[in-house]
Amino acid sequence: MTGRRVVLLRHGRTAWNAQGRFQGQADPPLDDMGRVQAYEVAALVAALRPDALISSDAERAMQTAEPIGKVCGLDVVPEARLRERGLGHWEGLTREEVAERYPDEFADWLAGRDISRRGGETREQVAARAAAAFGELPDVETAVLVTHSATAMALCSALLGMRQDVHVLGPLANCHWSELLAEHHDGDRAVWRLRAHNVGVPGVVVPLPVRADGFTEEAVDADA
Repeated sequence: MTGRRVVLLRHGRTAWNAQGRFQGQADPPLDDMGRVQAYEVAALVAALRPDALISSDAERAMQTAEPIGKVCGLDVVPEARLRERGLGHWEGLTREEVAERYPDEFADWLAGRDISRRGGETREQVAARAAAAFGELPDVETAVLVTHSATAMALCSALLGMRQDVHVLGPLANCHWSELLAEHHDGDRAVWRLRAHNVGVPGVVVPLPVRADGFTEEAVDADA
């Protein structure tokens, strides 16, 4: 992609989000609140005048992208490489259930360490597939990618040249986005800058409780 702006938008709320369940590549749909969020965010995204709309092929992402496409007059292009991080045997479980069944893995997660032994993907693997999809985007001025919290964080870190072991920016709220601009080019390579983070639909975003070590109680890398 050689355009100048990209918006990484997280999907609307699902019942699993509300219940604190790890979703990963499981495919629950939006709940009633999530559908409202999708229609609200569509008007905000339309104000950015996007030229291309690409979405994870997960149902919750496609349901979020569809009203955006209608308002903006754009076709939604599904892209499997924008799916959420695979979470293996954590998918469908609440935090409490994971803590009870897999205490060692849960302790690693709370400490902010990457966890792959649960049968899922590493952050580097997520970043690699999302970046590959990003590299094939059309040459447009503004592209909107509807994706998931961990995938958005991994791709954002990759574009900014940041480490994947700690996601400094933190997770996106439902129907919130990160906006990046290519300010200039170094040869053929775009140099990306973060313009905004966690911008989205009106309303209160419940703050996440922060532990003494600086990490939030929500997964730094999971769509839960």
